[in-house]
Amino acid sequence: MSPPAISPERLMARLMRLAEIGALPKGGVDRQALTAGEIEAWRLILAWAGEEGLEAACDDAGSLFLTLPGTDRALAPLLAGSHIDTQPTGGKYDGAAGVMAALEAVVTLKRAGVAPRRDLTIVAWMNEEGSRFAPGMMGSEAFAGVRALDEIRAVTDAEGVSVATALDALHAAFRDLPRLPLGFPVAAYLELHIEQGPVLEAEGKVVGVVTGIQGKKTWEGVIEGSPGHAGTLAMAERRDALAAFARMAHRLYPEVGGHDDQVMFTIGRLVMEPNAPSVVPARVTFRVDLRHPDGAALDLLGARFEAICAEEAAPCGLALTRLVDAPPNGFDAGLMAKIMAAAARHAIPAMPILSAAGHDARHLAKVCPSAMIFIPCRDGVSHAEHEFAEPAHIAAGTQVLADVLGELVAEETAS
Repeated sequence: MSPPAISPERLMARLMRLAEIGALPKGGVDRQALTAGEIEAWRLILAWAGEEGLEAACDDAGSLFLTLPGTDRALAPLLAGSHIDTQPTGGKYDGAAGVMAALEAVVTLKRAGVAPRRDLTIVAWMNEEGSRFAPGMMGSEAFAGVRALDEIRAVTDAEGVSVATALDALHAAFRDLPRLPLGFPVAAYLELHIEQGPVLEAEGKVVGVVTGIQGKKTWEGVIEGSPGHAGTLAMAERRDALAAFARMAHRLYPEVGGHDDQVMFTIGRLVMEPNAPSVVPARVTFRVDLRHPDGAALDLLGARFEAICAEEAAPCGLALTRLVDAPPNGFDAGLMAKIMAAAARHAIPAMPILSAAGHDARHLAKVCPSAMIFIPCRDGVSHAEHEFAEPAHIAAGTQVLADVLGELVAEETAS
């Protein structure tokens, strides 16, 4: 039997309707994790699930699950999805396209009369972006056992609101929603996502078969100096936290960021206190993001980063806290082959590609066979209001996703 065809019109209508929640004047979306906007988005998605006869549930970490029941409920489900939270000035497609693609794929199979042996479940993971609560990927990390839920609940945002408070408010808004056990068994996981880079567009490809995700380490650094009068405290007597940071940065960019052409090194957040024009800076807090596709190189660069910071801190104090330490990971060869074959079946130009950005699939790959489908985004732009993906490309990726899910279901039924 030919794979059932998705409805591009239904897919895009739902994706654009979702983008209205948190819409920004320049066309982007601000729908950060565990906000009123995300609660509103849940209500919309739950309404669509109800219309399609899907079962809805959540887990203690605030991830949302929509299920087409299988004939054998004892079997581990097939899982597909992404996330619906955004950056403060994010776009319409990052994460949301993957959730809407999974919904469309499952709905297409259901309407075609497919009766899966095991559950087909759509997931929207909690706080992938890490824009409000850092670091991100909290829902998938809790699910995969990477971080304890109690540790996640203790994190606070810039206003001092804890994940615990925000998560409890989310659950209170959906008191009647059943709770699934955190980290239930999964047969396989698939995630569609915009590439967030320029490669597919430059190569003229519509589908990327993601081979893996490069490794990532992040730190928060706090440099403790002493305040002083800018006009009276001698330079030699100062414990200037900003001067110490400047010495670090002067070495970090060439010695870590310039190590090779694959390293990605970013100092992405800097807070100086007291931040007054006539006061010697007493404290500097900074965040560092370091990425590399090779695990050994990433570890070497991480050690070099920490050493440089320690060498240049004096006479100030320094505290470095590791926030993320995620090694590179690969994806399941069998699922990747199915994605490539599905693209070929529909004459969709496809290529293997490494993900430079992190995704929830990184953590699911620890607990089950996992794979990702990339689609192009214009000029490689993401985490910006002008982020854009062609509707035809979204539809093509979604069709591939539906094909692979349908093939997995057919194999289950045949066996």
